Amino acid sequence: MMNYLWVALGSMVGGVGRFWISGLVANRLGAVFPWNTLVINVTGSFVIGLLGAWTAPEGPLNGPQRTTVTSLLMVGLCGGYTTFSSFSLQTLNLVIQDREWFYAALNIIASVVFCLLAVWLGFSLGKLLIHILSK
Repeated sequence: MMNYLWVALGSMVGGVGRFWISGLVANRLGAVFPWNTLVINVTGSFVIGLLGAWTAPEGPLNGPQRTTVTSLLMVGLCGGYTTFSSFSLQTLNLVIQDREWFYAALNIIASVVFCLLAVWLGFSLGKLLIHILSK
């Protein structure tokens, strides 16, 4: 049960952090290019990479420490901040730990293609529902 509480707490902090940093970057750099999202994704990927090294089997954290750091910071904080960080770490693990270059490339291509398709479908459905409900 404690792990759920750690994830919830981390998610709350990560979501608030994303909101604050995203707004700060957008205000400073403008909205022509999604700099705010890029900054969130890159910084989240950096943080989960750092934590991934510390919680790896050969890393310095083990036992209850590893479980708490994973739940609070990796799943909760990074997940609330950006799920792109999880994608990045999983792809890196495919390459570094598993030497699965094919699956790493497949993960990159499939994630980009399917996520863009999904966001387009969701956006299209949303517009259709707005049109239907406005009548």
